Amino acid sequence: MPPETRPTIADVARVAGVSKGLVSFALNGRPGVAADTRQRIMDVAADLGWTPSLSARSLSVGRAFACGLVIGRSPDVIAADPFFPSFIAGLEDEFSVTGQALVLAVANPGRQEADTYRALAADRRVDGVILTDIRVADPRIALLGELRIPAVALGRPDVASPFASVSTDDGAGIRLAVEHLAALGHRRVAHVVGPSGMLHAQRRTQAFLDAADAAALDVTVVETDFSAADGARATASLLDEPTPPTAIVYSNDSMAVAGMGVAHQRGLRVPDDLSITGFDDTEIGRWVHPALTSVATDARGWGVTAARTLLAAIAGDPPAHIDLPDPTLAVRGSTAPPAGA
Repeated sequence: MPPETRPTIADVARVAGVSKGLVSFALNGRPGVAADTRQRIMDVAADLGWTPSLSARSLSVGRAFACGLVIGRSPDVIAADPFFPSFIAGLEDEFSVTGQALVLAVANPGRQEADTYRALAADRRVDGVILTDIRVADPRIALLGELRIPAVALGRPDVASPFASVSTDDGAGIRLAVEHLAALGHRRVAHVVGPSGMLHAQRRTQAFLDAADAAALDVTVVETDFSAADGARATASLLDEPTPPTAIVYSNDSMAVAGMGVAHQRGLRVPDDLSITGFDDTEIGRWVHPALTSVATDARGWGVTAARTLLAAIAGDPPAHIDLPDPTLAVRGSTAPPAGA
């Protein structure tokens, strides 16, 4: 857009019906602006196509106007997991309006990951970070406290934390899947879960065991790294058992689709011989045949909420702990009563 037609803060203020000073406060993430007013200003800015001058803003207020997302997983796992693209799209929905840049880094958990956070802090490349895949006794909580970086955690940590969080009850979705399979008549049900060091994997496993116990099911749990390849390996091991399960609950859609492929290769019919459920309700799961029954979550909406919560923390607001709506179960063609039921 030519400079003479580029929307200004004055244009945003006029349309929103507020002062230029209030617009500046809202768009810079500073405290003192009511939440509904801040959102109205951001919506107007987005509608007008207003964009900030990051260099000028950075110099004037001493901020990077960037937020960090350090993902501690293998690049291969990230590439195959559709959660992260949707989540990042949600972050960008919010950051693009407020003029924030997203600094994305992939690091192995442990020393390399800690060094990445230290480098971001030392270089002042980010004003805050988003913590994903919260772990048991997560050492990153203390590290970021030491580095004095504002943060928002995706999920409630199991250790004392000074940071905001945005959570959803993963266990609710797993319980729905188990209850659905039990109602169909399945008695032997397996769960293919992620790494036990991740809190959400632990919570999903516990929810699975509790729901299975309530329905008096025979169960097996197999741990994976969340990749499709490991999901396929887990499926093969389950189907090799003397008495294999009649249904498998997977912790993401990528593993569920891989599991469906393994079943087909062995001549099994889904869902006649084996029922399968996924998690995240991704687009690909709706187009495989049969279409995948999956726990529906809103990864993009989670990203939007996480971005807003982090910007509020950067602005100095007290830590907020936001609970998102529980997941639901999208029932499709990959589940049915077991043979002979």
